[in-house]
Amino acid sequence: MRPKRHIKYEGGRSKTSSPGKVYIYGKHALMEALLNTPQVIRKAFLAPDLKDAELNTLLKKHNIPTSPLAAGKGKELVGRDATHQGVIAVMDPSALLISFDDFLATLDTKKNPAVAVLGEVQDPHNVGAIIRSAAAFGLSAVLIPEHNQAGVTGVVVKTSAGMAFRIPLVSIGNVNHALGVLKEKGFWIYGLAMDGKMALGTDAFDAPSAFVVGNEGAGIREKTLAACDVTLSIPMHARTESLNAAVSAAVVFYEWSKKHPEAL
Repeated sequence: MRPKRHIKYEGGRSKTSSPGKVYIYGKHALMEALLNTPQVIRKAFLAPDLKDAELNTLLKKHNIPTSPLAAGKGKELVGRDATHQGVIAVMDPSALLISFDDFLATLDTKKNPAVAVLGEVQDPHNVGAIIRSAAAFGLSAVLIPEHNQAGVTGVVVKTSAGMAFRIPLVSIGNVNHALGVLKEKGFWIYGLAMDGKMALGTDAFDAPSAFVVGNEGAGIREKTLAACDVTLSIPMHARTESLNAAVSAAVVFYEWSKKHPEAL
C-alpha cells in the first residue's frame, strides 16, 4: 500500500485540436520528423529554389510526395507570422500519438521514470515548450488528454524544436483515470501549484513520478488536484507571484533530473 503524502499548480479551457492533419513548417521541424517518425508525414511542399540534399534524400527514402511551394505562398496554411523557410509539410497528428496502453507496456518502473501530464494546457506554445523541456531533462513521455487541451499542431511542433518527434507523446482519454492507473503502477502524482504544500527541492523523487501541469489561468482542476499525492510549489522571490506554466514545468523537470542523472 502506498504511503500517503500531501502536496497543487495554477494553471481556462478550450477544445483539443484534433484535425485529421496539421501543417508543420521549417526545415528543422521536417528533418526531425523524417529522422525520427517519418510515418507521420503525408506530403511536403517545397520552394523551387530550396537546395537541401539531405532533406530531399530523406523525402525520397520515405516515399513522401512533394509539390512546389509557389513564391509568396504558404502563409495561408501556417499563418501570417510563421517563418516556414520554403518548407511546409502535412502531418497526421494521430500517427504521432501513441496509446496509453502501448506506452505502459514499454515502461520500466524499476528505473523510477518520470512523465509529464498536461491538464487542460491551452496555449500551444506552452505545450510545445513543455514537450521540449520534458525531452531535455530525461522524462519518459508527455501525456496529452483528448479534451479541453491544445493538441499537437504546427505551433506545438515548432515550439518544441522538433522534440515532439523524439519523446513519446501519449494520448489519454481522461486525466484522472490515467493518474489512477499510474498510481497502481507505483507512481507518485505531483501537482504543480503556486500554493503547493511542499517546496520543490525537498523531495527525493525516489519513486516513479508524474508531474501534472494545469491550465494557464485556472490551474489544475479540483478533482485532478484531489488525485495528486503531492502539490509542489517553486520557491521564488517575493516580487514575483508566479511563473508561466511551461517555465514552472521546466524548473520542476530540471530538479527531478538532478536526482536522476542517469536519465540525461
